[in-house]
Amino acid sequence: MENFTYYSPTLIEFGRGAEEKTGILTFMMGASKVLIVYGQKYVKNNGLLGRIVNSLDTIGIEHVELGGVRPNPTDTLVEEGIKLARSKNVDGLLAIGGGSVIDTAKAIAAGVKYDGDFRDFFYGKKEVREALPVGVVLTVPGAGSEGSGNTVITIEAPEGSDGHNVKLSLRTDSILRPRFAVMNPELTFTLSARQTATGIVDMMSHIMERYFTNSTQVEVGDRMAEGLLQALIAEAPKAMGDPTDYHARANIEWAGTLAHNGITGCGRKEDWASHAMEHEISAEYPEVAHGAGLAVVFPAWMAYIAHHKPSKVAQLGRRVFGVEAKDDRTAAIETVASLRAFFGTVLKMPLTLEGLGIKDADLDKLTSRLHENKGESIGGYYKLTSEDTRQIYELMLEKSVN
Repeated sequence: MENFTYYSPTLIEFGRGAEEKTGILTFMMGASKVLIVYGQKYVKNNGLLGRIVNSLDTIGIEHVELGGVRPNPTDTLVEEGIKLARSKNVDGLLAIGGGSVIDTAKAIAAGVKYDGDFRDFFYGKKEVREALPVGVVLTVPGAGSEGSGNTVITIEAPEGSDGHNVKLSLRTDSILRPRFAVMNPELTFTLSARQTATGIVDMMSHIMERYFTNSTQVEVGDRMAEGLLQALIAEAPKAMGDPTDYHARANIEWAGTLAHNGITGCGRKEDWASHAMEHEISAEYPEVAHGAGLAVVFPAWMAYIAHHKPSKVAQLGRRVFGVEAKDDRTAAIETVASLRAFFGTVLKMPLTLEGLGIKDADLDKLTSRLHENKGESIGGYYKLTSEDTRQIYELMLEKSVN
């Protein structure tokens, strides 16, 4: 096991009616005037925004609104939010939504306190030293951003230029971790089957990115990861079959937070190659939801790894999917089949680039941009060169991989 420091300061308010406490929780995080960040009109139409505003008004907290966040959020809205926050002198951010909304709020929180271009943080030119506090009311579980210090933003190419969009992640240990997260599973009852499924894939991917490691003697972390995966596999069909199953929704939502708040990564070096490869897909094709992209990428990555470094894949299969093969390579191949079956049959997720709506994908462009952005090799469990990642992208064209 590696040395580690773990700090997770986010207060979690979980359960029915939890959103009614948003006002007092915002007061407790030290804000007196917040910028409320949300997505489309849904939170207005269903009355949630009104309940949140009423909770803030009861405590005497002023508020300004910024709507319009879309999946795969961009730097354009972040910039707009920074200007609005400064002009209105807000001292906190309140995100109502899922990962895209929360990530936008985090980027704004960092940018408001920085004199330069907030994109410097994402390009690694500057380190976040201070940020406005962020609170969250979670409505779309999956990204886990409610419990992490990470944020992902797409930097759009200037209109009319010959450049390209770049999807970049920013990681902080604590500064951008939300001060609180309100989590009421009832707020997820109206999510579509597709939204539910993409969220579950995202959660499982966050767990597996940490699970695949070369660090040894990490049995506690392995067992925690395997338990979370087993819970998601058990609860997913219930939530897909009955969207109002409170306990299935509750277990899935809580698993999503634990999947990405860092607890399963303690004491181990992580992988993250699959996320890097998916970011190139959804940067080039913004209509692709992150979780849907991962449903295509992760089995392809795992199929490639099964032939090059199968031991951990085999362990996952034996402990989570009940694979019985004694030979590691055979067990690893069977594990890939089990994962694809779960994604495709239970979650009804696409398993190929064509299934994502991408025809004639430019694999050379995806590969070159991946290594331009991430370096000559990526991945912690098995180092992937451009030759490797090109082959993995090719596997995403196939309806079956082994």
